[in-house]
Amino acid sequence: MSQPPDLHAFHRFQTSVKQFNVSGRTLLMPDMAPIGVRLIAASFRAVGVDAVVIDTYRGLSLGREFTSGKECFPCQVTLGDILHHLQREKERLGSAFSPERYVYFLPEADGPCRFGMYNKLQRLILDRFEEFRDIPIVYVSTENAYATNGLMPAERAPIFRKLAYVAVVIADVLDRTVWRVRPYERQPGMTDAFMERALQAMVSRIEEVGARLEFSKLLQLVENITATARTFIDPARPQRPRIGIIGEIYLRTHPDSNQNIVRQLEEFGGEVVDASLVEWINFVSFERARKLRRKWKIACKERNHRELRQTSRQLLDIEVEKLYQAWRQRQVYQSARKHLDIQTDHSIGQIERRLDGGRLFSFAIGTEAALSIGGALEYAHHGFDGVVNVFPFTCMPSTICSAILKPLLHQMRIPYLDAPYDGSIQPNREVALRTFLYQAKQHLASRLTGKSSKV
Repeated sequence: MSQPPDLHAFHRFQTSVKQFNVSGRTLLMPDMAPIGVRLIAASFRAVGVDAVVIDTYRGLSLGREFTSGKECFPCQVTLGDILHHLQREKERLGSAFSPERYVYFLPEADGPCRFGMYNKLQRLILDRFEEFRDIPIVYVSTENAYATNGLMPAERAPIFRKLAYVAVVIADVLDRTVWRVRPYERQPGMTDAFMERALQAMVSRIEEVGARLEFSKLLQLVENITATARTFIDPARPQRPRIGIIGEIYLRTHPDSNQNIVRQLEEFGGEVVDASLVEWINFVSFERARKLRRKWKIACKERNHRELRQTSRQLLDIEVEKLYQAWRQRQVYQSARKHLDIQTDHSIGQIERRLDGGRLFSFAIGTEAALSIGGALEYAHHGFDGVVNVFPFTCMPSTICSAILKPLLHQMRIPYLDAPYDGSIQPNREVALRTFLYQAKQHLASRLTGKSSKV
């Protein structure tokens, strides 16, 4: 039964939205990227945390009921997901339902994006239900580069951090395997059916060997998956225009929220590559290093030796972590590309150089706009035939991105499309996508013939 919230209970943000040891509880994870979130959940389970990916997009009406409509669309989706799951659990268990069994996992970010306030708003809403008030929200934050030290025993945290990073890279590679093969598959549906089995195999392998960090066994499975998927390609099928997707990370990776835009673009004749999940993790590490270098310079100027020593240690740690991330990411992609020419991922440093080259934007401003603008320029550099910007309606970083990219890509004669979402069906959406793909096909033809295109 929903109860009025206590408007003076903001202390709940400290007592029930926090980082703590979740061992012994069921960690409820919102769905996002179908492959990525399941491999992260498997990584949690590998180190002894009972993580469950909750059903998604079945409780959207609940999410809308308890929000005003001014919130970011992913906030409504994730809120509806957790309320729907908890209500089903209560109906299933009856009097045996115990809120102490659960923890709701909802990360956050610093900076101007509304994402940083999701867990606070959702805490207030969960508190309106007497039976859900004792379910805490646990988070990781960009503020400390998603450190997980407090979520599990200290000896497991470094293992989980390394394993989860590799799992996310593997998820990116599996996604890119699907996008590379499915548009050219010999029989419709064979790629999806195979990847469903492959995903379950990878989940089982991570649970089995993840705690021992036996990455060689994970890489071998990646090779097996990509080698098999390659055989699905019909070489007689003509080349399709390549479409790069950028934008807000939840919307562009959550098929229900973006109304399956990848499949629709494929249906209308494109080959799609979405920006990777690990791009954001690398960006968070890159940004933390930038902030620490700035802090180090200030400490050096002020001759604050204590601050200088502390910052130097932190900076060394994050720089070593960045090298580790680059090494592991390169390993996974090399394993896959032995058998299949999937699109490689761009480095954050390269994205920053793209931005600085034209003075278009600055990493000092932050937000996903930096990644999206630089990522779109990377797509252009690698010969893509169109760019789609997927984002929640009214999203500030993506609106900035649109304002910069639309005239810029028009000048470069590369088709560009904004794809905002708020859960409603736009009557002209299919026409817009078909028109965009027609322009992308023209761009491909002009590339192949060496003539300039008019888009």
